[in-house]
Amino acid sequence: MLQRFVYQIAAVSGVLVLLASSAAAQNSAAAAKAAAPAKPAAPSGPAPRHADGRIDISGLWRPADIFLIEDIALGLRPGETIPLNAWSQEKMKKQLSKDDPEANCLPTGVPRHAPYPWKFVESPPYIYMLFEGNIHSFRQVYMDGRAHPTDPNPTWYGHSTGRWDKDTLVIDTVGFNDKFWFDFVGHPHTEQLHTVERYARPDLGSLAEEVVITDPGAYTKPFTINAKHRLMPGDELLEYICQENQRDTQHLVGPAGRP
Repeated sequence: MLQRFVYQIAAVSGVLVLLASSAAAQNSAAAAKAAAPAKPAAPSGPAPRHADGRIDISGLWRPADIFLIEDIALGLRPGETIPLNAWSQEKMKKQLSKDDPEANCLPTGVPRHAPYPWKFVESPPYIYMLFEGNIHSFRQVYMDGRAHPTDPNPTWYGHSTGRWDKDTLVIDTVGFNDKFWFDFVGHPHTEQLHTVERYARPDLGSLAEEVVITDPGAYTKPFTINAKHRLMPGDELLEYICQENQRDTQHLVGPAGRP
């Protein structure tokens, strides 16, 4: 449990590092990072399965990569770049750290993750994604074969339908609002955003995520990012309400960027 809080505090404190403009502050942050205890090793073994043989993706997970937190460009394949169009390039130039919706306790949207744990809960005909971080929110994925509505009401997490492709969970989502950022550096999107997430559990302790992002309003072509999550065995979601005692945003200065 102590290691969990050390990991989460270190991740959240990354936002505050944006305040450090002097060499002394940067050196202090580097020293604190070096002094942090090593992350516990992920549990090993084969991925669990249900009685019918299908893979079991349940469990408490936390992001093992920073790709879905700090900068989605870090999750690209080598040599690839984010295909920004002219609108999104100009938009990013104007993004300020203090205006990041996630820093203001608003939902992270898709595919962004907060550095806090989350879990899948299967409750046919739905799968839910429960998030400890930010506003203690959830996503609902329809697994009954329904289609997306023709004119969905724009929301933070969109309208999600899911299916199984052998051992891989595929989640197709449309109907997003245009309010959330993809990451700390401020990659934007429009209401034309369409995401396809693929989750696979290659072994007991890890979950692989692939996300195809399509948004002709902000990007010149679809692109794909990959990230991983790590199992937190024996742990549970805790109540965390971002709005309580939130004092950080008034201290965030400067353009959007990685901690």
